[in-house]
Amino acid sequence: MLQINKIHHIAIICSDYQESKVFYTDILGLTIIREIYREDRQSFKLDLALNGVYTIELFSFLNPPQRTSRPEARGLRHLAFEVNGIEKTVAFLSSKNIIVESIRTDETTQKRFTFIADPDGLPIEFYEK
Repeated sequence: MLQINKIHHIAIICSDYQESKVFYTDILGLTIIREIYREDRQSFKLDLALNGVYTIELFSFLNPPQRTSRPEARGLRHLAFEVNGIEKTVAFLSSKNIIVESIRTDETTQKRFTFIADPDGLPIEFYEK
């Protein structure tokens, strides 16, 4: 059987690099590990950590096609982060003028969760611990 240790990272391609960089660092609080500009690809690559753990690669490419989020499309559905308090999370995001969906309850776990979208419409879930 294949031995997988953990998810290593998630790669996200954005349309506006500076806007997405601010969103993932200043709003979501991920920290920058390294940022490089790859001249041959005319592309930025930003490595981000969550609580000191490498988590997301943020890329910029020239004219990437738009991602379909609604209606939901085949493939990766969303990115989810665990949070301690859903109301506090919603209040913070709302204070940053981010549209937050209504809080829902997972029928299986009875845990509460909500969704927002990143600057390119990628669904991001916040799931209460």
